[in-house]
Amino acid sequence: MPFIEEPLLILDGACGTTLQGMDLSFSLWQGREGCNEFLNLSSPESIVQMHRSFVEAGAMVLETNTFGASSLVLAEYGLQDRVAEINAAAVNHARAALQGDPNRYVAGSVGPTTKLPSLGHVSVDELAASLREQMQALLEAGVDALIIETCQDLLQVKTALVACFDLLAERQQTLPVMVSVTIEQQGTMLVGTDIAAVVATLDPFPIFSLGLNCATGPTDMESHIRYLSRNWRGRISCVPNQGLPQIVDGQTHYPLLPEEFSALMKRFVEEYGVSVLGGCCGSSPEHIRALAMSLHGVQPLSRELS
Repeated sequence: MPFIEEPLLILDGACGTTLQGMDLSFSLWQGREGCNEFLNLSSPESIVQMHRSFVEAGAMVLETNTFGASSLVLAEYGLQDRVAEINAAAVNHARAALQGDPNRYVAGSVGPTTKLPSLGHVSVDELAASLREQMQALLEAGVDALIIETCQDLLQVKTALVACFDLLAERQQTLPVMVSVTIEQQGTMLVGTDIAAVVATLDPFPIFSLGLNCATGPTDMESHIRYLSRNWRGRISCVPNQGLPQIVDGQTHYPLLPEEFSALMKRFVEEYGVSVLGGCCGSSPEHIRALAMSLHGVQPLSRELS
């Protein structure tokens, strides 16, 4: 599988903030503002255009516009019966943006939903059923990988992984499965779990990569990336925001410039062996272009763990 043979994988940038920057008409949401996944149906050309901007910037992997495309989230917009349709459309749009390039890939994005099982918002069984339905739709649409991302609750991660690998086994299918947790500025996941507990808990699962995304910029991720470098046997991913968000003139602003972002990320590759990189909130095609240029010819640090 060519995906797993790539020494470096460069993911795309932010979906939400990029769509906001496209100044799309509110009418496209048809009263479902906040549900970017609905745009897969109402404005396919906008989603293809967004994806294409990251391809042209140098992204090797496009994440589908399906972060909130599970029934648990779509139910908040009356779309819970359209899970398969929305996920399949999202995969098709990413494929269209790749224009048949065999050296670029589509990763199915699976978000954490809006409910945390550790806090009693949802039962494990209900969460597993919802995520399984979404992942099945993504697999049937032909993704090259799955990424379970922005994970804020370790029980949610385990539930997603058990559902995922059970589904893959039933389908007799092998696929790279990436996991990306979110560590808040105080140094733990939202429910208080640190990176050491994440590593210990996820070690038995045959996942392709483990890393961080969202919440902070690269600087606040460094200590956690360093820990992964020394303690995680698989690939490491890093997909930060463009710095901590600031409010400027009443608008959310992410301060990290493309050159600053790419320099920090290059150092993570060379010093910590990070090999899956991309951008989260605030990251534009310009950030991904700077990242791709800075990593041209760069090899990740070779790590040997005892």
